Amino acid sequence: MNKSSLALAVALGAIAQQAGAAGFIEDSKATIGLRNFYINQDTRNEAANTQEEWGQGFQFNYISGFTEGTVGVGVDAIGLLGIKLDSGKGRHYNPSSDKYSGTVFPTDNDGRAVDDFSSLGLTGKVRLSKTEGRIGTLQPKLPVVTFNDGRLLPQTFEGGQITSNEIDNLTLIGGQLEHAKGRSSSSSEGLSIGGANNAKTGQFSNKFYYAGGDYKISKNLLAQYYYGELNEFYQQHFLGLTHNLAIGPGALKSDLRYFNSSSDGKNGSAAGRADGYKSSGYWESGDSDKGEVDNNTWSALFTYTLGGHALSAGYQEVAGDSNFPYLNQGDGATAYLITDRQIGKFLSAGERTWLAEYGYDFSKVGVPGLKATVTYLSGDNIDSADGDKQEWERDFRLDYTLQEGALKGLGVSWRNASLRGNAAADQDENRLILSYSLPIL
Repeated sequence: MNKSSLALAVALGAIAQQAGAAGFIEDSKATIGLRNFYINQDTRNEAANTQEEWGQGFQFNYISGFTEGTVGVGVDAIGLLGIKLDSGKGRHYNPSSDKYSGTVFPTDNDGRAVDDFSSLGLTGKVRLSKTEGRIGTLQPKLPVVTFNDGRLLPQTFEGGQITSNEIDNLTLIGGQLEHAKGRSSSSSEGLSIGGANNAKTGQFSNKFYYAGGDYKISKNLLAQYYYGELNEFYQQHFLGLTHNLAIGPGALKSDLRYFNSSSDGKNGSAAGRADGYKSSGYWESGDSDKGEVDNNTWSALFTYTLGGHALSAGYQEVAGDSNFPYLNQGDGATAYLITDRQIGKFLSAGERTWLAEYGYDFSKVGVPGLKATVTYLSGDNIDSADGDKQEWERDFRLDYTLQEGALKGLGVSWRNASLRGNAAADQDENRLILSYSLPIL
């Protein structure tokens, strides 16, 4: 039994002794989330490489209250189940044995999608004053680590985290992650980055440390600093600033982000990189630091909202020899970048990206629940042996949520995207998602 599992077992034992205490049950909440998910990925310039799958997902969430007393304890649970509705070897099978799974489902021994997959996660929690400790299954959403929820079921992590709000307007967070369970997997895996996350021959770590805080300087100004370290791979510092400013009848939101990333442990030595502790990126032939994390990424995104309209413009620059590093086990992950979109992430070494987006909320014209968004990204100056490369992506998203009736809260989302350029394979993608949350407690 690893340390996290042992600590969780102890925490659950203490909770069991106090489960009858007022607050634990009375403040508990439970929901069942339903997600019907269809995806079609058409890789345009590669023969017979269309991925197409359809499934039904179930997500059970239980959040307990805390027992009474100076120190309150509780337990949360998340149960996940994905059921295949349609797939096939020609639409799921990934010819590379180095991949974890297909687009939505894990891959069986015969190269087909499994009929179903599931997992259960438990989290013990302790609260003292305005400080809360959690150990077990986590879904962090921070600049240096963010769980992915872009498929049928969400990604989860295993580890421990402490969150403190003892000081007014300041939130402090720190923790350690040991494993990740992919969005199309029932098993926990080690942590890695792009360039090292080959499922068979790659290298993985069981130690990701993170810490930082959010400070609300004023009602409209938030400052952030976070640090993340994936043992043997990289160290990362993040600075962020968001500001809201009323301008005329509308409002302008500014979102500034800066990441500084460097090597850690084995990634910092030629011998370690030769063993597989390496990053993706571009280095000149013969460079002694090939595969070493070396990255500075900064971005600025400005959004002006007026009535139902929202217009955004942004720019991001990736400097250094390596691509932007983030936790990426090779089975679907999220990078905290303004350019992490439906298909691409625009995070290659040297890449410069312009972004424009327009969204409209139709509730302003009498159709509540209906929203539409169109996004365009253009990236160039991508370092490669063949000279600078470029790519662009266009996304369109239409969302509608029923506002009344027996199915009030039912959400329908259509997401369409196209990626073109000479930096990666051209791709068209469609997603159709039906979602509904049912409270049961």
